[in-house]
Amino acid sequence: MIAIRRPRFCRAPTFWAKCLGLLIGSLIGLASMDVPAQTVLRIARIADVPDQEVGAEILAVVYAKLGIHVEFVDVPAKRSLIESSSGHLDGEVQRVLDVQREYPTLIAVKEPFNYIEPTAFVKTSSFNVNVNGWESLRPYRIGIVRGVGSSERGTAGMPQVEATATMDQMMLMLAGDRIDVAVNDLFSGMLVLRRLGLDEQLQAVSPPLQHIDMYHFLNVRNRELVPRVEAVIREMRASGELEALRAQITHRMLNEPLQGSTSAGQQ
Repeated sequence: MIAIRRPRFCRAPTFWAKCLGLLIGSLIGLASMDVPAQTVLRIARIADVPDQEVGAEILAVVYAKLGIHVEFVDVPAKRSLIESSSGHLDGEVQRVLDVQREYPTLIAVKEPFNYIEPTAFVKTSSFNVNVNGWESLRPYRIGIVRGVGSSERGTAGMPQVEATATMDQMMLMLAGDRIDVAVNDLFSGMLVLRRLGLDEQLQAVSPPLQHIDMYHFLNVRNRELVPRVEAVIREMRASGELEALRAQITHRMLNEPLQGSTSAGQQ
């Protein structure tokens, strides 16, 4: 019997065949990987507004659960909407739901994750101010912070409304008897009183004037993230984690030293 031996080149792949095999394998591997289009999201945060800082800390936890890193860019209120709606930034920390009507390129994550509570602040020694809802403020000299949408809407048409540039200015006006009532988010207002040393002279009137849910917004180019973020927030609320996290953040902020001026912007 005569043994027929196969040529060496038939028994082993050629160099180019090896390269082709490696290339095909790499492409298949890449196609099967779930690679996010963007590893860092840059989110607009309204500068010097305490409740925005609370929202940002909550969102950092939400996105961490999705394996996404977020950076918060502090900008003035109106500039914030320009940057996020144009796509220069990836979204907004938190806004009222109506923002989506004016800015169609911003998509709401329709699971509220934070809230604000517009509240009347008065002098501790003042017993002649009776507060029960927005309309009850009409007879008084009212202080609001310019650009805070909830305060502007709640006091619209009232005859004695004084708009200030910052929360500090408004609370100092109240302490100096230049206004009768100062309207501010409850949490932010308590921070200002503590920092200015006015927490014994001024006090919040309970209950708040309103409870307003706040929503996270993403630019339309990040729309694929919306249902994923909604799902995480929904799960955190159902488990109680969301409420506990907010309480932890606000408690820490109310008890830590504060520096710098506190102002506000439209939400």
